Parts: sequence; C-alpha cells; structure tokens
Amino acid sequence: MATVTQHAPGTFCWPELATSDQEGAKKFYTSLFGWTFQDSDIGDGQFYTMLKLNGASVGALYKLRPDESTKGMPPHWGTYVAVDSADAAAAKAKQLGASIMVEPFDVMDVGRMAVIQDPTGAVFSVWQPKKHIGVGVLDEVGAMCWNELMTTDAAKAKPFYMGLFGWKDETKPMGPMVYTIYKNGGANAGGMMQISPRMGPIPSHWLVYFSVKDCDATVNKATGMGAKVTVPAQDVPGVGRFAILQDPQGAHFGVVKGESM
Repeated sequence: MATVTQHAPGTFCWPELATSDQEGAKKFYTSLFGWTFQDSDIGDGQFYTMLKLNGASVGALYKLRPDESTKGMPPHWGTYVAVDSADAAAAKAKQLGASIMVEPFDVMDVGRMAVIQDPTGAVFSVWQPKKHIGVGVLDEVGAMCWNELMTTDAAKAKPFYMGLFGWKDETKPMGPMVYTIYKNGGANAGGMMQISPRMGPIPSHWLVYFSVKDCDATVNKATGMGAKVTVPAQDVPGVGRFAILQDPQGAHFGVVKGESM
C-alpha cells in the first residue's frame, strides 16, 4: 500500500461522514471496508472518529451537531479539496458565484478550512493543511478513489471549478450523456455529469467513491447490514464496475472495482 505524504493543491484529500448514528456508522463501515477507528474527544460530549486502513488515515466521521439536525441536514459524505490558502480559495469561490457556508477558520493546529456551496448548489470543503494533510492512502482497496459531481447545471459548474482550482476538462461520451473528467495537472481530479430528468429531482452534490476488490460482493455485504442500493452494480467500459449505496443512516457513497485493480 503506497503512503501519501502530501496532496497537490486541487486534489481531493479528505472524505468526512456526518451521520445521525455515530456508533452504528462505525460498525457498518469498519465491517464493510475493514477500517479501524480512533475517537477523539472534541468537547460537549462529542467525538471525532478517525478512520484508518492498515494504520493510514482514510477519512473520518462525526455525529451531526444539533444545529445541523435542526436545519434538516441529512447524513452525508462530504469531501475536501486541498488548497494553498483556504482564505484565498473562499474569496475566489465567492467571486465566481459560490456561497460561503462556513467562512475560513482554523481547526486547531491541524489545518484551516472553509465550506463552500457552488453556483449549482453542491457543497464541498477546502483544506489548507498544517499538521494534517488529509488521507494517507488513495486509490487502494478500502480507500477513496474518486469524487463525482452530479449537477443540475453542468454548463454553470464547469467554469466555476476550472476557475477555482485551475482544473482542465476532458469530455467523454457515455451513452446518451457526456461525462466530464476534471484534470489537475496531468492527473485526474474528479468527474462531473448532468442530472437528467429520468434520475428524478436530485439536488446537485458531490459523491465519494471507495475502491473495492469485488463490487457485487461489497453490495451484497452492505445490503446484508442494512444498506440500500441506489444504483445497482454495473460495468463502465474502460473504467470498471461500480454501484451507489445508501448506508443504514441515509448517507450515499459509491464503490468501484477498477479494471486495473
């Protein structure tokens, strides 16, 4: 397993689950992906759970705060993009038409972050690393391997992200639709697709994918523990086999068995 020691600016670097049932979520994900966990007391009876794979950080989870629950925020996986400056990224995002949901602030001595809602409504965070770079492993079985924007307005979202992070775009036909791959330098940064009418009234959102050894076996295991299937396992030529699941608390995530894995 290759260890990640830094994330280039513009790289997705951290997935974080906000859940209604912290203990239930820990049990579900540690069983599904073979993760271990470490709880840190953050005061007021709250704990921040670091998730690990063979000792390397792969993400975190926490229980939705009362103010978040009161506002009707559902359980969800959030995602962070590495930046040189959270303040500069937030200011630029605002200039490009985004809303700043949480202004830049320090997370103790581990980093500085901001929470941003893009012009189409999708929410993501930016992370300026200090002591904590983000995940210590990527693209390995059990680790984050892809982030995908499902948007109600691809024409509006594309220039926003390209302007904010300096990403380039590469488009690929995918059946009746076009899939956009964002490029960060020479590396793939993430993907984007337009939400079609047949998908239903889905709001814009970022979806986190985790790499698995066997997509179908993972789906079966997840559903046996109370998860629901949102998109059944299916093949994407040249990519692999993927599925989208909803955990027992309601958060959506993707799993994918890459062709090269």
